[in-house]
Amino acid sequence: MVIRILSELQDREALEAVVQALKENFRKEITMEYVKKIVKDEFFNPLRKQYNAREIVRKYLNECGDEYLLLIVDEDIYVSGLNFVFGLAWWNVAIISACRLRQEFYDHKPDRKLFIERLMKEAVHEIGHLHGLDHCSNRKCVMAFSNWIGDTDYKSWRLCSDCLRNVKY
Repeated sequence: MVIRILSELQDREALEAVVQALKENFRKEITMEYVKKIVKDEFFNPLRKQYNAREIVRKYLNECGDEYLLLIVDEDIYVSGLNFVFGLAWWNVAIISACRLRQEFYDHKPDRKLFIERLMKEAVHEIGHLHGLDHCSNRKCVMAFSNWIGDTDYKSWRLCSDCLRNVKY
């Protein structure tokens, strides 16, 4: 099964790093398309000032066919019951948001290397869910749950040996 990436980000270097991380972890063919807008206004919650990730993913379910689809957006996303999410995976579609992966979101100076690492980790994590993986208890594994950005920074961008054995192809 192919992994198709649709990205609002026009950052070639960051997206190439994501593609490499996905290839190394899942050994799949990957295609990438730049799109102007993935997130439509209809998914915006004005009370939260965020976009509903589950509704966005639901919209794209019919577009993935027999491939996995990864959406990369700039907007802040959430699911009901949580303040925010870095990403979400459901059926064959995953979404990740670059918004909270940038140091600037936390009122820090930009850190390009850290941003790219975070983007890689979130992409691998969500595609891992599409491959049947649950959250891992190994905090260094990319499949560990990230409750805050510090958890994301702590973990690797690679699957641990247990998760590698459990990947469903």
